[in-house]
Amino acid sequence: MALLRCGLRARGLLSALRNNAACMSSIPQPITNPEIKYNKVFVNNEFIDSQSGKTFPTVNPSTGEVICQVAEGDKKDVDVAVKAAQEAFRLGSPWRRMDAAGRGYLLNRLADLIERDRAYITSLETLDNGKPYHVAYNADLRLVIQCYRYYAGWADKIEGKTVPVAGDFFAYTRREPVGVCGQIIPWNFPLLMQAWKLGPALACGNTVVMKVAEQTPLTALYIAHLAREAGFPPGVINIIPGYGPTAGGAIASHMDVDKLAFTGSTEVGHIVAQAAAQSNLKRVTLELGGKSPNIVMADANMEQAVEMSHFALYFNQGQCCCAGSRTFVEEKVYDEFVERSAARAKKRTVGDPFNASNEQGPQVDKEQADKIMSYIESGKDQGAKLVAGGNRAGEKGFYIEPTVFADVKDEMKIAQEEIFGPVQSIMKFKSMDELIERCHKTIYGLAAAVHTNDLEKALHVANTVRAGTVWVNCFDVFDAGMPFGGYKMSGTGRELGEYGLEAYSEVKSVSCHISDIKISIKLLDGKLELWIFLDKLQ
Repeated sequence: MALLRCGLRARGLLSALRNNAACMSSIPQPITNPEIKYNKVFVNNEFIDSQSGKTFPTVNPSTGEVICQVAEGDKKDVDVAVKAAQEAFRLGSPWRRMDAAGRGYLLNRLADLIERDRAYITSLETLDNGKPYHVAYNADLRLVIQCYRYYAGWADKIEGKTVPVAGDFFAYTRREPVGVCGQIIPWNFPLLMQAWKLGPALACGNTVVMKVAEQTPLTALYIAHLAREAGFPPGVINIIPGYGPTAGGAIASHMDVDKLAFTGSTEVGHIVAQAAAQSNLKRVTLELGGKSPNIVMADANMEQAVEMSHFALYFNQGQCCCAGSRTFVEEKVYDEFVERSAARAKKRTVGDPFNASNEQGPQVDKEQADKIMSYIESGKDQGAKLVAGGNRAGEKGFYIEPTVFADVKDEMKIAQEEIFGPVQSIMKFKSMDELIERCHKTIYGLAAAVHTNDLEKALHVANTVRAGTVWVNCFDVFDAGMPFGGYKMSGTGRELGEYGLEAYSEVKSVSCHISDIKISIKLLDGKLELWIFLDKLQ
């Protein structure tokens, strides 16, 4: 059988992050105390106070200390932002009259400005989110810039078709923007999720009202400033920092929002989908939770499988919707895999995210850290074997030790629910049929991975597991050109790639009756021109 080595050559995140020292030597030094420049609501290209005048604190998860106060947007702010977006989308507005290539130019210009300020933006992300600086610089920012450039290239290539319909008709389709797009993004990848939403929406010619997570609002607001500098007209991009039930709920239920995109938990996905349906039946795309199976076959390269499985779970402090959080290992190599995985977890360095020697930073906030610790206690109580970690780390901030459970059973809480933290659950399987059946014992279907040197096994898993993404001998390989989304309760629709444009455009059919055509040749300005007149248009 063919030897699969895509994991060794993958242009994924692990290859960029494997050597921390090498990464740090090639990037600018972090700004450990970045200036906070923007902390207000952004509407019509202006930073303004919230309509209520309220603010909320955003907290440094490394210390638990308040970074600054941020304007707290709510329904009134959403109403103002939607009106601005409607005006920007009005027929004849500068945005609507702009050539498609012009939209592409502005997206490329925004990417240029992000590259210019990359070190500052990365430092701000590390301060507000807690992810290690070298990870944010090499992974998040790289993918953010790639995403904006990818959709910049699509802006003037969103085309219709001519259709050979029956009868005497000239028929064609147009791809038109949906209108005002409401977008709600999470805290785990603030910059990247913003790019995934803004890129396709703006390429198609829509306007946006975006609610950013209350835990991590600072980088999204700085990107709004860069969009203004890039030249986006007023009202095209509007950013509302605030809470889900108030600001997010107002966007989901707004009668003048034409499309809703949400990334977050499945629980909240239910709520925003209901609000969208009960208001104006706005079209909805959802990227929700996951409990992704990460499968290790006995014939896999053990060293690579252990490292890739470690990365699959612990990347971004385990705060990934697609994390390989159910590690299925074939019985023949189970004990060896558990021993090696526990040893790798114990070597994982946890601490100050501005320090290049640390692989893992804090969880995003106290609520998330407490939730993760409750899952660890549940694992112990239900009989899983704790082989590494299991405790909080550090004297301040929201750090948790890399934790490994062995002998995990399908019915255990840690095998069923999305932990969203650095907790690896390792499970044993004997046969392929058993494996496939157990992979599907979940409400989710976001991603999956298989590690094997057997091509037949790899393709069997890839073609059989019900998941939106399957990685073979690799994990977290993302590219702006590859669609991402889930089966079952992991969501609806797809983001990224050409597929990501579908939710942000309407398809219009146009049919012209051509039974009576007149042709005229005219001399204009010294040139012969052919004119075709359609006497009857229907």
